[in-house]
Amino acid sequence: MRSRIGEVSTSYRWAVASRVVAAVFGGYVLAALASVCIAWLLPMARGEAVVSAMMLSFLVYLVAVLWCFASHSASRAWVGLAIPGLVLAAIAGLLHWQHLP
Repeated sequence: MRSRIGEVSTSYRWAVASRVVAAVFGGYVLAALASVCIAWLLPMARGEAVVSAMMLSFLVYLVAVLWCFASHSASRAWVGLAIPGLVLAAIAGLLHWQHLP
């Protein structure tokens, strides 16, 4: 029986590689930004807020990875991570400036 591995196009391989990079690194950045924002916005003691935000960041990372592989194209996966990432970065920046002495 003949192997079909060689029949996969190069563009398909690059699209899958791009999705993997988006899921691993983009998902990590999105989860980290969400963790920062959630920790600042939770109305509880600082230590409890950080632990709660870190636990919620695992869910954000899971959703980001699922999004990357469920989207129709690799570019849509990147855009789907970039838009919430930019929003969370803006919120984190605003919260940082509010908490400066």
